[in-house]
Amino acid sequence: MNRGLNWRAGARVELRPGYALLDGEGNPRTHLTGVRLAVEGGFVHVAVPGAATVQVVSAPAVARLDYPAPDPAE
Repeated sequence: MNRGLNWRAGARVELRPGYALLDGEGNPRTHLTGVRLAVEGGFVHVAVPGAATVQVVSAPAVARLDYPAPDPAE
């Protein structure tokens, strides 16, 4: 993983119609949960459990991102 990115664990990604990411088995999906993500510029980097590569989509492809809120004590 690129250590320069600010990765968020336990995230959910929902893509707009016409876009897909591959799940850990190589199947195209428009919704993925339990992924790690990082936003950089106009791109979202998505690390899917079971996949050997990080997938990158442009921000306009994304309908929704969410991830757990950081612990206020950190």
